[in-house]
Amino acid sequence: MNREIYLDNSATTRQFDEVTAYMSHIAGNVYGNPSSLHRKGIEAEKHLKKARQAVADSLKVESRDLYFTSGGTEANNLAILGCLEANPRLGRHIITTQVEHPSVLEVFRFLEKKGYKTDFIKVDSFGTIDLDELESKISPETALISIILVNNEIGTVQPVEEIIRIKNSIKRDALIHVDAVQAYCKIPVFPQRAGIDFLSVSSHKIHGPKGVGALYAKRGVKISPVFYGGGQETALRSGTENVPGICGFGMASEMISGSIDENHKKVKTIKEAFIKRLGNLSEDFKMISPGASLPYILNIAFAGLKAEVLLHHLEEFNIFVSTGSACSSRKNTHSHVLKAVKLDSKYIEGAIRFSFSALNSVAEAEETVEALKVIIPKIKIKRGGQAWKK
Repeated sequence: MNREIYLDNSATTRQFDEVTAYMSHIAGNVYGNPSSLHRKGIEAEKHLKKARQAVADSLKVESRDLYFTSGGTEANNLAILGCLEANPRLGRHIITTQVEHPSVLEVFRFLEKKGYKTDFIKVDSFGTIDLDELESKISPETALISIILVNNEIGTVQPVEEIIRIKNSIKRDALIHVDAVQAYCKIPVFPQRAGIDFLSVSSHKIHGPKGVGALYAKRGVKISPVFYGGGQETALRSGTENVPGICGFGMASEMISGSIDENHKKVKTIKEAFIKRLGNLSEDFKMISPGASLPYILNIAFAGLKAEVLLHHLEEFNIFVSTGSACSSRKNTHSHVLKAVKLDSKYIEGAIRFSFSALNSVAEAEETVEALKVIIPKIKIKRGGQAWKK
């Protein structure tokens, strides 16, 4: 059997071995409730503080402005729903884009049913927000703008600083939420410096455990909890803290945040090797990820092929990839991101996302392309060499 080649890092990353060992130690030994007043509780609280400081340091914010959640989805929900609940006087108009993660889009659709005026800003063929349209939509009633920093399907990096500049020129007190889940620890992300009010991150995208995330909330900006209980996380996110998970998140953050530039260069080399080898592929394909996209994500669409079929053939070679967002891949619909960038219909069913990490290698990238050279002709022979319809 071939060695395993894991290229689905945008869905989740392989946990660092050191993180796994540390979490096992915490689970087995630091098992007190952080809210308890005895020694075991105080010990657990001490480890929570250490993890919070590590994540805060990676964002260059103060630890008291960071709140742990169950992941990026909860952080996005908490930011959007919490800030609107706490700031009703800001207005009833909210803005996002057509290419957001479902954990933002679905919240906006929910709020639309609750009477909020919503605008979903268009993007160009590279997935970049239309700044002119954004400027035309901001009004005195605009309460919140929510933007994904790095698109999870095609890797487009949005011009957040320019978005904030435009917002400030029209309505300075409108709030900014940034979904930085795919950007965190891959490019420098410093919300306080940028003027971001709320920023969401997640552990399992940086070789930490699943089920843990965090929300940065700018001090002085009001935000309400979305559920209630024991008052943990300064009463913003009640519920006994997931101590092993949070500690694993803190360790992963500490391990990777000092290597952002080094990892970026390595992954860029891997992606470039992949693209170079693709040049020898005699198939009709289109690279959807723009040239200036994050090197960690490469979305390629093959004409006349179904992505799911190609995915499973790659799996037979022990190569693991994705057809798009793991949060919506089981839905039998075309990607909303690919629709938004107006991908030609002959390609839209054949889009595959290859997402890399610093744990990958150039050899793995090249081996994957060689597998494609074998697989695609076989699929076409089975289908009579023709594109098919549902």
